[in-house]
Amino acid sequence: MSYPDDPFNRYWEPFKDENPVVECHANVSSKDFWNLPPAKAMQKALTTSRGKELVIKWPAAALPSAIYYVALYFQDNRTPSPFSWRMFDVSANGRAFYKGLNVSTAGVMVFGTQWPLSGQTKITLTPHGNSPVGPVINAGEILQVVPLGGRTLTRDVIAMEELARRFNNPPPDWRGDPCLPSSHSWTGVYCMGSEIVRVVKLNLTDHGISGTLPDIIANLTALTHIWLSGNKLSGSIPDMTNLNNLVSLRLSKNEFTGTIPPSLGNLEGLKELHLQENKLTGKAPESLRGRSGLDLQLSPENQFD
Repeated sequence: MSYPDDPFNRYWEPFKDENPVVECHANVSSKDFWNLPPAKAMQKALTTSRGKELVIKWPAAALPSAIYYVALYFQDNRTPSPFSWRMFDVSANGRAFYKGLNVSTAGVMVFGTQWPLSGQTKITLTPHGNSPVGPVINAGEILQVVPLGGRTLTRDVIAMEELARRFNNPPPDWRGDPCLPSSHSWTGVYCMGSEIVRVVKLNLTDHGISGTLPDIIANLTALTHIWLSGNKLSGSIPDMTNLNNLVSLRLSKNEFTGTIPPSLGNLEGLKELHLQENKLTGKAPESLRGRSGLDLQLSPENQFD
């Protein structure tokens, strides 16, 4: 679950272990929380019986040693009464996270912004002795805190976000900043720069992507390589006049239609152009004929007379 359920395009996935699952029927609004979690994340909860600790090994995968932001979400699914309150302490790997948490039907969230975690993480909810019911938890959010250093050029970010919208089945990590932090750049996206970071290469060869290649790709003016062969991209090949740094363009084995853009013949630094096995019509631009040092691969119907 992500956008549009989550306005910030965070990625939420189901979690299930051996603890009992309960449905939450109270109407919880995202606006009741400062960081706007999706309402769907509050529809179910893990719980246990009265007097028992609720222990959750979450996230399911072991975490690399780092600093994390952790947020936990709770909501009581029962009708409020003097005998229905829940109170418990929350700990993470044995360290107190929040003491004396009293959960209501309106929902409550507790968070920590600088939590050192490593390996398997264990969240423990310990009920107070006089609590008439067991602990409950609906959702959790965890983000690794990484210093960014520089910043990605805004124009590149906007262009990459549009590519993500126009592609069907893009890689699941195509959200957020495409370049930063550098250890978590988008799959197939390669960037360079220190203070100002630019997208310099796209490699999504054989990724099963369909959709179209939008004109806005021409705004990625630092691109040297575009490798999108072996997908199901359709529509026309956009004008790439602005891509003066482009060295290699691989669009073979797709479903592109229309003619080969004359602008490709104006890219003086182009050394590799693969357009074969598409549905293109007409001949390649004359400006590409006999160009020294150019690896040009075309389908028979697009080759020069």
